[in-house]
Amino acid sequence: MVVNDLMQQGYVYYLTAPVGRNFHPDFKPQLTPRQMLQLGVFGGKYMTDCRNEFPKSWFTHARLSPERHVPELNFFKVNASQPLSVWRKKGWIHPDDPRGWFQWYCRYYVGRRGPDDERQIRRWKAMSRHVAQIRKHCRKGDLSCRPRQRQALLNWAYDSRRI
Repeated sequence: MVVNDLMQQGYVYYLTAPVGRNFHPDFKPQLTPRQMLQLGVFGGKYMTDCRNEFPKSWFTHARLSPERHVPELNFFKVNASQPLSVWRKKGWIHPDDPRGWFQWYCRYYVGRRGPDDERQIRRWKAMSRHVAQIRKHCRKGDLSCRPRQRQALLNWAYDSRRI
């Protein structure tokens, strides 16, 4: 299947894997894009301009803010994101996914495989250091402990509610 991102004119990609399956063996996200959107990630300001590219079901009960980043829409009600401008400055944005990691993950989840997969999977794995810090410093299930780190983990498809 071919997908055309209308917001990124001229960008076309191919779906070569089944939805939600055949992930790289090192990539084991605990949350689907739909679950992440429903929980509240990125202050609700993510994916509001490219909804037609993804299944409508992902946006049922999604916590979105088309106007601006609203930390209160996040599951932990805190800001755990850096502006996209910071990501661009640090060189973390691949041209195929100008909105960053979550856009890459959504496209990977629906079946796109591409040249940035290995780098993004390495970045995802690096977030596990936050899991270790929460385990070290918080009682299991104490969601009030380290909410910013927990939100950052949710933003990267780790279910920090289970730590």
